Amino acid sequence: MNIQKIKEKYTGDRNFYSKVLAISIPIMLQNGITNFVGLLDNIMVGRIGTEEMSGVSIVNQLFFILILCLFGATSGAGVLGAQYYGNGDNEGVKSVFRIKLLISAVLTSAALFILHTLSVPLISLYLHEGSSSGDLVSTLNYGQQYLNLMLIGQIPLALEMCYSSTLRESGETAVPMKASVAAVFINLVLNYLLIYGKFGFPALGVSGAAIATIISRCIQVLIVIIWSHTHPDKAPYFRGVYRTLRVPAALIGKVMILALPIMLNETLWSTAVAAQTALYSVRGLAAVASLNINSTIANVFNIVFLALGDSVAIIVGQQLGAGKLEEAKITAYRIIFFSVCLCFGIGTVMFLTAPLFPQVYNTSDEVKAIAAAMIRITACMMPFQAFLHAAYFTIRSGGKTLITFIFDSGFMWVIAVPLTFILTKFTALPIVPVFLICQSSDILKSVLGFIILKKGSWARNIIR
Repeated sequence: MNIQKIKEKYTGDRNFYSKVLAISIPIMLQNGITNFVGLLDNIMVGRIGTEEMSGVSIVNQLFFILILCLFGATSGAGVLGAQYYGNGDNEGVKSVFRIKLLISAVLTSAALFILHTLSVPLISLYLHEGSSSGDLVSTLNYGQQYLNLMLIGQIPLALEMCYSSTLRESGETAVPMKASVAAVFINLVLNYLLIYGKFGFPALGVSGAAIATIISRCIQVLIVIIWSHTHPDKAPYFRGVYRTLRVPAALIGKVMILALPIMLNETLWSTAVAAQTALYSVRGLAAVASLNINSTIANVFNIVFLALGDSVAIIVGQQLGAGKLEEAKITAYRIIFFSVCLCFGIGTVMFLTAPLFPQVYNTSDEVKAIAAAMIRITACMMPFQAFLHAAYFTIRSGGKTLITFIFDSGFMWVIAVPLTFILTKFTALPIVPVFLICQSSDILKSVLGFIILKKGSWARNIIR
């Protein structure tokens, strides 16, 4: 293949990038503002102390599993939703939304029961002696305080995910972005007032952070719901959506075939991440605190490839639904290449500025040094993460949920988690080289992803 053909395959014209950016920039802004305020939120808690920061971090790791279960359910059903919208079938979109509501209600209820009943043993999985930083009993107590309040916040979160995912599948990304922006700024202000007790408010610490998050999530979901039901010209699929929750039996079967593998994948992937964190925590509370700082900083820098992954799911899904299979392949390759190139530059900036971020936390020098090293490792892996994220959504857009299951959570449980277990349990390696080796396993995963993409069997229309 000559240079010109390679250029045509992997790069588009101005109209192509305008279309991609029109969808991805609102998502980038939403994620960027959300994660930046999340960073400030994290710093506010981190300014109180290592134990408070670690307790909140551990609980958020547990809620992360629920969030990805909900994401798997809504986005799995959304594979059909995007293709129905691309085919002009509003009734199909409406039925998919109803199924999202039912699945999310079951998942959220089950998760709240488990987390409330088993809060102490679950938090304790992450508490191990092994460093000079932090008190384990205090960390457990702060974690319980935060978890007991945050259980309430999962209900508006689940409802907002159902609405926002449906809007994004139809290309309406601005409304979820605006709702998210409003919520995060409200969250930031309330955090300042309730964590530290400013302007006459009580100083509630981690409980104040939880209350602020719950209020902001309620406001966010109200904004999305009100807009969705007052703009029938832009979101006709929400007109009369609650007249019944009945959906065609054949559609339920089709959604389950798509959604269950994706939901199972997200569940297993998130539990694998949680298991990895628990294994890392064997090296002590300093490792837990450092991982929290690293993941918070990484979330701010990851917004580009996360948004472009959503763009793949939306644009390629609509093209597949319209029967434009070859066009969908070209679109996917170009977005993936664009994402990797952008993240190479972003990763470079992140690597160079890594030592600056941990300095804003009120924690030990040990934690700051470990966190800076982890941030640099994460920066080096960013181009690979960009490829994997876009490849995952590309394969999934054609309904190849079994392949994505093996590619994503299968790899985590067969390769990544056992590797972490061996390194943490049977070697005396410090946390930084352990983290480096485990993160580098994504290079092998990228090779597997490239092979799957090249075969092209993922490009198919699943609604006809």
